[in-house]
Amino acid sequence: AEGGKLLVVPQDGSHWLSMRVVLEKLWEKGHEIVAVIPEATLLMKSSESFTIKTYPVPYTQEFMDRFY
Repeated sequence: AEGGKLLVVPQDGSHWLSMRVVLEKLWEKGHEIVAVIPEATLLMKSSESFTIKTYPVPYTQEFMDRFY
């Protein structure tokens, strides 16, 4: 397939771990990827393979780190 543009709004947790591998493979094939994630997350971190855009949530990263 030809490289295209993808907008991804993933769920946090194990869903993200599986999706990240797929996104990295798509990036290797020439796709441009933007992932829209909350400012505070459990597992979603930046990557060279895609661009991260965040949106505000009513809890902090400190809260997530402490309670999960």
